Amino acid sequence: MHKGFTLWFTGLSGSGKSTLSERIYRRLAAAGAKVELLDGDEVRTHLSKGLGFSKEDRDTNVRRIGFVAELLTKHGVIAITAAISPYRDTREAVQARIGTYVEVFMDCPIAVLAERDVKGLYKKALAGEIPHFTGVSDPYEPPVAPDVRVDSSSEDIAVSEARVWALLQDRGLIPVSW
Repeated sequence: MHKGFTLWFTGLSGSGKSTLSERIYRRLAAAGAKVELLDGDEVRTHLSKGLGFSKEDRDTNVRRIGFVAELLTKHGVIAITAAISPYRDTREAVQARIGTYVEVFMDCPIAVLAERDVKGLYKKALAGEIPHFTGVSDPYEPPVAPDVRVDSSSEDIAVSEARVWALLQDRGLIPVSW
């Protein structure tokens, strides 16, 4: 039916990682795929509880997500991850371990993210009230050559979903009949 692979969504907080990854997850599950979704917020609650937001802790969190994704992939499961994963070298190390890996970069300007932010976290971070906020007071290193770049400030979610889906089919990772 399909082989295992990892579909890795990366981008700043509020860029649409969870929204798009959940749409792809539901579509794959409806097609009968063996698929698991590893959402960054849920992983931090269960697998990485107690980690802070230092570079070391963020790297540990991403490596843990990568380890689980690697195991799932090896066992024929489609592992979908949705995590900020701010550091390029850590993402590349995870990719090297996993093998069959598709990276989706959810790109969105800080100004748009701040407008969307119902909790006001960006406003606080931009005012210096939240230390170590990725993309504001802590770095986010965008992928150099993602497999898909989604401009979530202007691209309709259905178009983004269709582009990711088409890439998976074009690479032979999922059947064209899906």
